Amino acid sequence: MRFLDLAATSAAVAATSGRKAKIELLADALRRLDPDEIAPGSAYLAGELRQRQTGVGYASLRERPAPAAEASLTVGMVDALIADISVVAGAGSQAKRRELVAALFGAATADEQRLLVGLFSGELRQGAQSGLLADAIAKAAGVPLTAVRRALLLSGDLKQVAVAALAGGAAALAEIHLRVGTPLTPMLAQSAPDVGAALLATGSPATVDVKLDGIRIQVHRSGDEVAVFTRSLDDITARMPEVVEAVRKLPLREAVLDGEAMTLDASGRPRPFQETSSRAATRGAAATRGAAAGRQSAPAAGRKSASAAADRLALVPFFFDVLHLDGTDLLDEPGRVRWQALAEALPPELIVGRTTVTSEEEAAAAFAAALAAGQEGVVIKAAEAPYDVGRRGSAWVKVKPRHTLDLVVLAVEWGHGRRKGWLSNLHLGARDPETGGFVMLGKTFKGLTDELLRWQTERFQELATGDDGWVVRVRPVQVVEIAFDGVQTSPRYPGGVALRFARVLRYRDDKPAAEADTIDTVRAIGGHTPPE
Repeated sequence: MRFLDLAATSAAVAATSGRKAKIELLADALRRLDPDEIAPGSAYLAGELRQRQTGVGYASLRERPAPAAEASLTVGMVDALIADISVVAGAGSQAKRRELVAALFGAATADEQRLLVGLFSGELRQGAQSGLLADAIAKAAGVPLTAVRRALLLSGDLKQVAVAALAGGAAALAEIHLRVGTPLTPMLAQSAPDVGAALLATGSPATVDVKLDGIRIQVHRSGDEVAVFTRSLDDITARMPEVVEAVRKLPLREAVLDGEAMTLDASGRPRPFQETSSRAATRGAAATRGAAAGRQSAPAAGRKSASAAADRLALVPFFFDVLHLDGTDLLDEPGRVRWQALAEALPPELIVGRTTVTSEEEAAAAFAAALAAGQEGVVIKAAEAPYDVGRRGSAWVKVKPRHTLDLVVLAVEWGHGRRKGWLSNLHLGARDPETGGFVMLGKTFKGLTDELLRWQTERFQELATGDDGWVVRVRPVQVVEIAFDGVQTSPRYPGGVALRFARVLRYRDDKPAAEADTIDTVRAIGGHTPPE
């Protein structure tokens, strides 16, 4: 398939608003891929490169050769050229990489160059997210959508699923199972303003888990081999020796455990999230991807002090679910069955605090106890629900003592007065699932310490795409957790709503922009409807 045709599909998808029309365009392109082009082609249609590490930075994409007059590239040729770029290493690697990048872009037409820039930079906003691609794969292969979605959630690899569906059909998809050592997209929790609302969603009796202010981990063990993954499926095993040791000591042969890791002080109370995050900052694929955009691996205030403090404290794992145990998959079992298996397999000190409640009063007491212990809140869970891989349904509902959202920084303003010389006022955006872009909700500089100001000034200058001397536009990749008092109608912003008294809680380097909260979530909190 010509790469130009794929670029044309990408542009057409970006220009099309209807979901069904987008799926038709994507399915048609998938059908035209040769068998060896399915993996890279499906990745390109999803706005990704097959190679997770290329070493090509955003700055190097600004200077590129003039576009070719005629199309000569195929999807396979582009994949091979990018593969060559991704393995360049050693002395003279920068010059060699520049030479290969120039050769690739020099062979590309203007339309193809636009697609390549979007792929290398990770900013291809064409509205073809994994959900749409799953629909398109099912349509192109003539297989049930449920089979594609299940395989995608179990494998976490869109390319693998596309190859299986298009080359082998439903039978090949059915061969994709949970594999110990291959991370799964974790089940997620909805938010509720209070425990009463949460119980309405889950029903009662329900299980109330303490919500820890740590980082989500998924631990796989097979024999003596232990691997630790983040919620974004990055391997952080080398950064968590205490977690590896704790799981290796368990009397198990095979297991996949879901939980959190956090640092504790001498009294057993949680340390600040920044210390845990600093200890767990990835040094592998995620860090390399971020380095291409100038990304730092530590998100937190006072990186040096937090890191130094964290290095003196052990990371402690706490688990709340088991997905596989000694040869048996437990994904489809009710929560009560999985949690009983967890309780029988692990010592109590490695399991999150949990209790069964039958009333709002009991749930409120559990919530108060969690806060008194210095924890973030609770997660109320339906005991009969299966583990819904990759889904944020009503079976798990989190309750915190305040409204919080994970938003994306769209721009930052230079400060004045005592903040002169620092990037200060953040422009906050919620994810728009319809367009793949972001909707601005307002600005804030509240909650920013001097250490955070120093860190974000460096961070956002590295992500800058434009600076008019007042506002610095940045690549929309940095997630920040924002607390606020409510949502109000605002004709000033395109989404029609704005946050009241927004303030920064922490930066979330453990969460990609694709998992930020949506504008629909924001409107639901405030009881607003979209503007006409």
